[in-house]
Amino acid sequence: MLLSIENLILLCLGFFVIATLYSSVGFGGGSSYLALLTLFLFSFFAIRSLALVCNIVVVSGSTYLYFKHGHARFKDFLPFIVTSIPMAFLGATFRLKEEVFFIILGGALIISSIFLIWQTAGIKLTEPTKTYPKYISYMIGGAIGLLSGLVGIGGGIFLAPVLNHINWDRSVKIAALASFFILVNSISGLGGLILAGTLELPWIETLVLGMTVLIGGQLGVRLSLKKLSAKGIKRITAILVFVVGVRVLLVNGMNIL
Repeated sequence: MLLSIENLILLCLGFFVIATLYSSVGFGGGSSYLALLTLFLFSFFAIRSLALVCNIVVVSGSTYLYFKHGHARFKDFLPFIVTSIPMAFLGATFRLKEEVFFIILGGALIISSIFLIWQTAGIKLTEPTKTYPKYISYMIGGAIGLLSGLVGIGGGIFLAPVLNHINWDRSVKIAALASFFILVNSISGLGGLILAGTLELPWIETLVLGMTVLIGGQLGVRLSLKKLSAKGIKRITAILVFVVGVRVLLVNGMNIL
């Protein structure tokens, strides 16, 4: 067991809130799991492994419910995941130096928070169009998949804002795609960690945190399917992710503070 009982309880509280908030908008919470874990753990192999497992637990349930309620169709999602799965696997196999990992993680958290704020502000990066060439989906999926594998998140927190900006489809369908995208990339990333020999899962923390996010994730997605507005939730989580991202970048990555 890597954590004290007190720290594990604190992490459980944080993970429960994160899983509830993020699952309500189709995310797994991987970016914030990573951010919190950096405050308690020193092994970034364990940090990446735990975040991926918790991601999988949350979005497995979310994906099932989205498909069950008719908000997801596999053929619409296929172009994104065809390239994202191998790229996430490839990214997870890279043995990054610890400071490089935290710099990438901090930058990714900051960028994701800006995207969330931008999205809820209603700012469009491009003029809305009805259809896009399929190669755009392949490119987006591959690029986000690689980043996801590198830092140990599913990538939905980057994918959903982009698709919302270009009016790819209804928000609930984008949330369903984000959830499924996170699921397949997290599984692929986990496979990459296993291949690279960097999978590190302390069983007590994995079991306790996994059960915590399962409960929070189910609560969040069920609230979402009952038409809960996600704009305020996104703004709150964007602020949280931005603050922690800055800390990870400056303290863990650049050793400035």
